[in-house]
Amino acid sequence: MTTTRRAVLAGSAAVATGALLGTSEAQALPRTGAKPKPTVVLVHGAFADASGWNGVAAQLIRDGYQVIAPANPLRSVATDSAYLASVLATLSGPIVVAAHSYGGIVATNAAAGNPNVKALVYVAAFAPDEGESLLELQTRFPGSKLSEAALDFRPYGEGLVDGYIKKEFFHDVFAGDVPKSTTDLMHAGQRPADARTLGEPSGAPAWKTIPSYYLVARNDQVLPAEAQRFMARRAGSQVREVGASHVAMISQPAVTADLIKHAAR
Repeated sequence: MTTTRRAVLAGSAAVATGALLGTSEAQALPRTGAKPKPTVVLVHGAFADASGWNGVAAQLIRDGYQVIAPANPLRSVATDSAYLASVLATLSGPIVVAAHSYGGIVATNAAAGNPNVKALVYVAAFAPDEGESLLELQTRFPGSKLSEAALDFRPYGEGLVDGYIKKEFFHDVFAGDVPKSTTDLMHAGQRPADARTLGEPSGAPAWKTIPSYYLVARNDQVLPAEAQRFMARRAGSQVREVGASHVAMISQPAVTADLIKHAAR
């Protein structure tokens, strides 16, 4: 090979390498002026834990979102809301809070007054107004099958009682569109809520000052779909509906994640 040919090849290789490095560096660097993606905080409800959000969290993480799914204590509305508010206070930048079921009343209280929370996403969740309780909203419209007969009550501490869903009701009432092999495990590992949470009044709602989105689960046997639609309309939420049980985030993770990403825009 002649010296001239070696020089041409070497130069071409150097140009190509530089172009590749430039492309990689350009891809690695954030676009100037691009808005940071919000951190998504996923709040679970009663009879469940944060693993119920796994399918949704996996999709959000894959799409570049920072995700945190804290453990909801399930001790009282006031206590749980204060705990979640303390978690939110540690996060900088924009935040989207997505909540399921009882987690909705916690998020409604915890997000109030936090300027970083840009959106609330309710997934078959309670979105109470000030002074309302879970029991009041759950029974406002007919259709809930989560009655006292479906619950086991176990005492703990001095005069305190936890509620669990009985095994014979768990699949059909709580998660009818999830395989029974899965709901058997969910039942075994369910986290109970202190029975006092049912009648505890909510505080001033964050949805009055923060944009909200609502995923209505049409086949919900815990919180009737009509109750969900009522709360969504009252909050001025952008609404989507899905043919799902109460645990829409488990049976319909793609739909749920899509609504959260829409709220995060």
